Amino acid sequence: MSEHQNLLSGLRVIDCGTYIAGPATAVMLSDFGAEVIKVERPGGGDPYRYLSFLPGMAVSEHNYCWLLDARNKRSLALDLRHPEGKSILRTLVAAADVFITNYPPDLAAKLQVRYEDIGSENPRLIYAHITGYGETGREAHRPAYDATAYWARSGLTNILFDLTTATAATPCGTGDHPVALALFGAIMLALYQRQLTGRGANVSTSLLATGAWSNSCQIQAALLAAEFPQRRTRFTTLNPLVNGYQSRDHRRFLLCCLDTARDWKRICAVIERTELIDDLRYSAPEARSERGEEIVALLDSAFATRDLEEWQRRFAEHDVIWGLIPTIDNVARDPQMHAAGIFAELDHPELGSVQTVNNPINFNGVTKEKPKLAPDVGQHSREILRELGYEDQAITKLIDRGVVAES
Repeated sequence: MSEHQNLLSGLRVIDCGTYIAGPATAVMLSDFGAEVIKVERPGGGDPYRYLSFLPGMAVSEHNYCWLLDARNKRSLALDLRHPEGKSILRTLVAAADVFITNYPPDLAAKLQVRYEDIGSENPRLIYAHITGYGETGREAHRPAYDATAYWARSGLTNILFDLTTATAATPCGTGDHPVALALFGAIMLALYQRQLTGRGANVSTSLLATGAWSNSCQIQAALLAAEFPQRRTRFTTLNPLVNGYQSRDHRRFLLCCLDTARDWKRICAVIERTELIDDLRYSAPEARSERGEEIVALLDSAFATRDLEEWQRRFAEHDVIWGLIPTIDNVARDPQMHAAGIFAELDHPELGSVQTVNNPINFNGVTKEKPKLAPDVGQHSREILRELGYEDQAITKLIDRGVVAES
């Protein structure tokens, strides 16, 4: 593979979606070399451009959401309500490999970007789309966000939040990005089939289906009429060795000790209370469940006596499985994330070299593309239309009539 070639080099992708899940899929393809053309409306463009600045979002003068999920793309501002806009899109589709959209079904029909509208333009096209609630059933046409379909409708919200006190709002993109992984997998399956048969395909996933897959252990239990335990707090947990604690230096961490036969001995050794190993009040798993609040208080007191660095060393000595619970600013500085290649460098015209989040798929021997700055609305409209064979005079007329826009 040459210096300028990557796994998906030569693949042309049309990102005709809004907000996160569809566009994030296109980002993943671009990270491995695919060319991505972002089709968005003239004027405001994709409304995702403005999410970073809404109330409740982390406050920054920089458009961090757009930087993340529009990197590596070229922008074509195209009015798909206009017949000529639809004609330009069909010309673009004819020379494309993948078309991605997450427009709600009614809007996709109105703009004529459904598979039945554009699939005939290119028999090798991989048409990939995301819906909120699936493609069949009474709610197939309902619009959705990840908070409503991936999180709430799948049951995840009800499991993870105390809804008597929590807002039930979930951080932006925390469902959309897993959905993008699902659609990425579907596209790669379709490309494999095309390699074998020469035929394109129509592939999809939904926010609801991916949320259900994330929550599938609990849903499978419900499908078999399992009886679920009542909601508990960290003080009344059935297993105090799967619980969050805090060290002397106020750093939080999670114990995840599932081996009930051995983990109590390990924890007792860690906190230097080996006399408790055979204490009948705590030695059996059933006893620990009954006295969970007592053990939580005991461990709270013990872990408050030393800084996390010391506990970390002792956890390693005694094979205790645990994990940090960092604040989000500490996540961004996590040395393990940097060492594991979870962040990538991006050249920013104002900030110099900044970091962005890599997609989570790695391929041994392949280096992902260096991220490029996200585009302005219509930044590449004239350039893309020239590639499609339009003369400058014709492009200018399209811009003057509002069919196309340029930045």
